[in-house]
Amino acid sequence: MSTIGRLLRRAEFLAAAGGRRFHNERISAQGLIRADDSSGADKPEGVPDGLRLGFTITKRVGHATERNRIRRRLRAAVAEAANDLPARNADVVLVARRPALHAPFDTLVEDLRRAVAVVTKPQTAKHANPAESGRTPSRRGRGKGAPASGASAAAPVRASGATAPTTLSGRGPDSARTPSPLSNAGDGPTDG
Repeated sequence: MSTIGRLLRRAEFLAAAGGRRFHNERISAQGLIRADDSSGADKPEGVPDGLRLGFTITKRVGHATERNRIRRRLRAAVAEAANDLPARNADVVLVARRPALHAPFDTLVEDLRRAVAVVTKPQTAKHANPAESGRTPSRRGRGKGAPASGASAAAPVRASGATAPTTLSGRGPDSARTPSPLSNAGDGPTDG
């Protein structure tokens, strides 16, 4: 049976949150593969090799007895699936959700196996360093400098929040003010 260590410090939980993620309705997993150091010189004392797990069960999941029950169920699922989990040097944080309280135990064990396998999977050379491939990583969300939703990058935003008339697909600025025809204009009798 493989030994699985525990994540204990907040810094370890935060570091794992920067890695790969897996989500389903019962649990979320966040995992980070630790750098392999064969010399062991920089390794802190007491840190085991191999897989280390941590659990996060927030107050939104339920009251204390429900959170403790979920934690016990997850620990039992880890003990059940320990032989099937990858033996990589990785830190994994399991974030429990409310359905984990009443989910069948076999489903919980299978979710755990899938989650740990996904978040501890080594990155391929294709995704390892986007700077080397000449591509920039995709940005999620708007971020600073990006236009607000509905505004184009070419249209300056006025103080009132309205955008200046733009030329779209060869149409002039006056065409932006003309109303579009009703979508159901041909559906019924007309008064004309």
